[in-house]
Amino acid sequence: MNFDIPTDLRDYLAELDDFIEREIKPLEEADDNIRFFDHRREDARTDWERGGLPNEAWEELMAEARRRADAAGHYRYPFPKAYGGKDGTNLGMAIIREYLAAKGLGLHCDLQTEHSIVGNNVGLLLMLEYGTEQQKAEWIDDLAEGRRGFAFGITEPEHGSDATHMDTHAERDGDEWIINGAKTWNTGIHKAKYDLIMARTSGKAGDGDGITAFITPTDSEGFRIEEMLWTFNMPTDHGRISLKDVRVPHDTIFGGEGRGLQVVQHFFNENRIRQAASSLGAAQYCIDESVEYAKVRKPFGKPLSQNQAIQFPLAELQTQAEMLRALIHKTAWEMDTYGAFSVSDKVSMCNYYSNRLCCEAADRAMQVHGGLGYSRHKPFEHIYRHHRRYRITEGAEEIQIRRIAGYMFGFMKQRAPKGVSVSPGS
Repeated sequence: MNFDIPTDLRDYLAELDDFIEREIKPLEEADDNIRFFDHRREDARTDWERGGLPNEAWEELMAEARRRADAAGHYRYPFPKAYGGKDGTNLGMAIIREYLAAKGLGLHCDLQTEHSIVGNNVGLLLMLEYGTEQQKAEWIDDLAEGRRGFAFGITEPEHGSDATHMDTHAERDGDEWIINGAKTWNTGIHKAKYDLIMARTSGKAGDGDGITAFITPTDSEGFRIEEMLWTFNMPTDHGRISLKDVRVPHDTIFGGEGRGLQVVQHFFNENRIRQAASSLGAAQYCIDESVEYAKVRKPFGKPLSQNQAIQFPLAELQTQAEMLRALIHKTAWEMDTYGAFSVSDKVSMCNYYSNRLCCEAADRAMQVHGGLGYSRHKPFEHIYRHHRRYRITEGAEEIQIRRIAGYMFGFMKQRAPKGVSVSPGS
């Protein structure tokens, strides 16, 4: 068993470092763009005159960074080679996402928006997996080029983690479907031209089958953005929308009639392992910065690093980070080897624990840095506010733990290739 990072991937990290220094850092420092990352970041990023939406200059800066990353061959790393990618693996993405997040705040990898020079375009990967031939012909190039995309309309005002009980429903009318309902926390809806709306088309509340995904144009009659929800970390791109008699053609169904939940679960598994790696990277950044600060800060005439009250909490956090890193790498490798649904319990373990660890590490970093750590002149409060979100979204940690228990006690089953045992308790 070899735990070394593959040589080609280690070389690629060095290539990314070179690209960041050559292309991204100069862009970050030009025209006072650093305002989006220093103590002014929340105010600079937020257009308070437009209800708290992301500032247009901020979004354009990220778009320019993505264009440069794409031109350099980095942005599409996880895409198939046929679409300009590098056939990147889940393991590769986990290592890269952690590595970039561990560098701290910057245009190379903004944790708040999930912007990165190595793209996480799960929409394109889902299109390759679940799209019809017609949809692939229409969407793949645009998704790869970033010309358009779609938001995910899953969560509802009355239903979050209990997605199978959603109230949004669709009725067939000839070659069309009529959708009625509401969605909330619809991230990116302020710009998205399409929304992947999940609606019940058959079955009863609680059934896993019978939920259908529709690629719904946001300019459809009856589709309305009701409000943009302000959050712990501004700006906001999270909307609450309503659908009243929204008509969409039958060919907008994505992933097959009644099989939308599988699309959602695939999205969650792909995204959760990458997001877990990012949280781990941010946690490692907080730990590393705290250790370095403790070495040079000398209250009462001696470095903080000599105090066990400083040493012990950071030593525990580092131990947890090392164990989590091993689990994330193992889980990502198993996803590549056995499929995205073969290690759903491990994905949940990685996700909930990394998000919790990140919040604990950011909190500890604030404490070690004292008043400076609490201020916005250090990034720890920003990291905490952003990653606190992930203990709720894409499956609250209680749901993740419940999911793990379901596999442990035999209430749930996960897929594995014939003849392959995924692990005891799975």
